[in-house]
Amino acid sequence: MKFFLTFLSLSLSSFADVWTDHFSFENIPVPAGIDPQIGALATLPDQRIVIAFHRGEVMIYDPVKKNWSLFAEGLHEPLGLLVEDAQNILVMQRPELTRLTDTDDDGIADHYTTVFDDFGMTGNYHEFAFGPVKDAEGHLYIALGVASNGAGIRPEIRGKWNPIGAPREKMLSDNDWKKNREAAGRMYGRVPWRGWVIKISPEGKGTPYACGLRSPNGMSIDQQGRLLVCDNQGDWVGTSTIHHIRKDHFYGHPASLIWREGWTADPLKMAPEELDVIRTPAAGLLPQSELANSPTQPITIPQENFPSIEGQTLIGEMNQKTLIRFVPDSGIQSTTQGVTIPFLNTPALGKGNNRLTFTADGALWIGKTHLSWPGDEGLIRITKKEQRPLFLLQKVTLSPDGFHLHFNEKLPDDASKKFNFAVTRHTYHYHQTYGSKKIDEQKVIIKNQALQSDGKTYFIATDDLKEGYLYNFEFKGLTSATGRAVMGDRAYYHLISKAPPLSHPIPEPPALR
Repeated sequence: MKFFLTFLSLSLSSFADVWTDHFSFENIPVPAGIDPQIGALATLPDQRIVIAFHRGEVMIYDPVKKNWSLFAEGLHEPLGLLVEDAQNILVMQRPELTRLTDTDDDGIADHYTTVFDDFGMTGNYHEFAFGPVKDAEGHLYIALGVASNGAGIRPEIRGKWNPIGAPREKMLSDNDWKKNREAAGRMYGRVPWRGWVIKISPEGKGTPYACGLRSPNGMSIDQQGRLLVCDNQGDWVGTSTIHHIRKDHFYGHPASLIWREGWTADPLKMAPEELDVIRTPAAGLLPQSELANSPTQPITIPQENFPSIEGQTLIGEMNQKTLIRFVPDSGIQSTTQGVTIPFLNTPALGKGNNRLTFTADGALWIGKTHLSWPGDEGLIRITKKEQRPLFLLQKVTLSPDGFHLHFNEKLPDDASKKFNFAVTRHTYHYHQTYGSKKIDEQKVIIKNQALQSDGKTYFIATDDLKEGYLYNFEFKGLTSATGRAVMGDRAYYHLISKAPPLSHPIPEPPALR
C-alpha cells in the first residue's frame, strides 16, 4: 500500500500545473449592467486600472479600495487605450482616435476631442481600429483592419472609394453582395487606409506608414523601439504572426496595396509569387491551434514583474488558454526574427485574453472578450505566489551550425542523456486561401548536442538550416539541476535569415559508454 501511494503521488505530481504552482488567478467582478467584454485597458499613474468595455463605457477600477467609477461613456467599440497623464486618456474607437479629458479633476471626462479620423469606413462589421501606441518622439500609431465579405457595406461611406475590384453598388448589404463575394476578395480595403498602420504626428497629421495587414488586433513599441503588430490567420495569412513594422513595407495581405501611391493593379489578379517578392516576412510565427489561433495585444514585460524575462514581449491570445512570449534574436542584424514561447499555459488562465497591462506591484491584468468568436469575458488579475524563480527558456539564438537554447537556470550535467530534445521544421503556403496547413514538415536531424560551460545554454547542431522555415523545439519533461519543471516545454523559431559566420567551436558528441 505504501508503495502504491508513493507511486500515485509521483504520478499526480507529474501532471501538476506548474503555472498555478507559481501564480494566482483572481477574477475581478465587473459592475452590474455592464457588458463584461473588454476592448482595452491600461494603468494610470496612481496604479488604478482604466478599462474600456465593448459597449462604450470607460471605467476605472481601484485595486486598493476595490471599487469602480465611470470615467466616460457613449464610445463606439473602443479597442485601445493610451494613458497620457492623470487627466488625459486616448481611446481608439471604431470611427476615430479620441482624447478623453478630465478638466476639473473630478474623475469624470468632460471633454471628448477628436485627435484623428482621416480614414475610411464602409459600415462593414469587420472594420476594426486598433492602437494607439506612442514612440519616443511623441508620434502615435494606429492600425486599421480590413473589411470581410462575410457581410456587405452600407450605401453611406466615409472616405474615397477605390474602384479596383468589384463595383461598389454590388457590395451593398441589402443588394446582391453575396453573389460578388469572390470578386471582392475574402477581406478587402476599398476605402482609405484599411489594412494600414497610420503614423500620427503630435499635431494630429496622419501619414500612411506600412500596409499588408489583415486583422491587426494589438500593437506595441518594445524596449528597442520596434513597432510590433500581431495579425490573425486568414486569407493570405497561413498562420498568425507578429510583425516588426517598418515604414513603407508590405506585410502580406494584398487588399491594402491599392492605396499605395501609383498602384493600379488588382492584387487578386496577381500571382502569389509576384506579391511574395515585395512581402516582408513576419518576425515571429504562431502555429495555428498549437500556440495561438487569434493573437491580440503585445506588451513589454517590466523588470519588477517577471525577473529573468523582463523586457521581452508578452502577447495575448483569444482562443487558447495561453499567452505567448516573443523574443527577437539579437544576433541577427539583417532582419527581425525570433522565437515564440508559450507562457501561462493553463486552464486557470482561460480564453479570450484580449488586452494586457501591468501594475507596479508585480500584477498582470487581463481583459477578456469574444465578440461572437471563441473567447471569454471579464477581468482577471494574475500575481506571483512567492519569490522562488521561474525555470524557463529565456531565448533561442541561431548560429551557422545550429541553435543555442538559453535557460535561466542550470540544467543537469547529463541533460543530453537524460532528456529528449526534438526538433522539427515546416513552412506555410502564401496564398489567397484561408490559412495554410503545414508544408514540408520534417524531422530535423540533430548532429550533436551538448550543455555549454555555463550550464544554462544547450547547443543543438543541425544539418541544412533552411531559410523561410519555422523550427519547432520540444523538451518535454525537462527539469533544472535543482529539479524544477520547465515552464513551457516547446518553442518556435522563425528562421528568415541565417546567422553570421561560425564564431564558436562545434561541441564534440558525448563519448560512447
